[in-house]
Amino acid sequence: MRSGGWMERRFHFISGLPRSGSTLLSAILRQNPRFYAGMSGPIGGVFNTLLGELGGRNEYSVFINDEQRRRMLKGLFDQYYGPEFSADVVFDTNRIWCSKLGQLKPLFPHGKVIACVRHVSWVIDSIEQLIRKNAFQPSSIFNYQPGGTVYSRSEGVANGDGMVGFAYNALKEAYYGEDSENLMLLQYETLVGDPARAIQAVYDFIDEPTFTHDFERVSYDANEFDLRAGTPGLHTVREKVALRERTSILPPDVFRRFENDAFWRDSQLNLRGVRVI
Repeated sequence: MRSGGWMERRFHFISGLPRSGSTLLSAILRQNPRFYAGMSGPIGGVFNTLLGELGGRNEYSVFINDEQRRRMLKGLFDQYYGPEFSADVVFDTNRIWCSKLGQLKPLFPHGKVIACVRHVSWVIDSIEQLIRKNAFQPSSIFNYQPGGTVYSRSEGVANGDGMVGFAYNALKEAYYGEDSENLMLLQYETLVGDPARAIQAVYDFIDEPTFTHDFERVSYDANEFDLRAGTPGLHTVREKVALRERTSILPPDVFRRFENDAFWRDSQLNLRGVRVI
């Protein structure tokens, strides 16, 4: 911990699409003893709730000014990641952060948002693969409901309020928005295919000294959480980082539905020069 103490640690954020490498990225980064990173946590939801309660729907909001709002929202991070966290640099993970760049920038002027992305068809495929592997355990992804088909499940996660649809729309908002200077997109294919280059790009982006990571021995354990969510393997990370080719289990028409959604691959659409690794 730097001499200024835990209240002065630096915060960055991991966001983006589900099933796109955020847990793997966290598992790699946490090898650095100066860093803390993990799976999606509670701060994003609490942040969103508090932001709402500090607004006009609270009849007492007339007594709250923007500076007080800023301190209270910033305090969430300072208090949650208290002195029991020894890291100098904290990465908080939540899909909501891509929709909150306008709030994060004044709270954390030097904070960066790393958005993990992956071809949406393969995101849907990965979710469906998990559901089929755990055929006897209804998943929290679908509110523990055992019914449905691959078509209804893909439709459910892809709609605007769904697990994938919300994250995708938030990603686009961040990518095309005026606060995108603090945003970097990290492609799943780069992370698993060339992890050394991917992680070096992260270090360059957050302006931290390089650390030698071991991509042959990566570990992360969230088995208890995954079991409670009815989705064992949801946050499983293989020990060796490697690109693994396989055939999609989605029906061809479902796979094709999302095949043109990887907007970040079209440089002509990158109007603000966002880093895409």
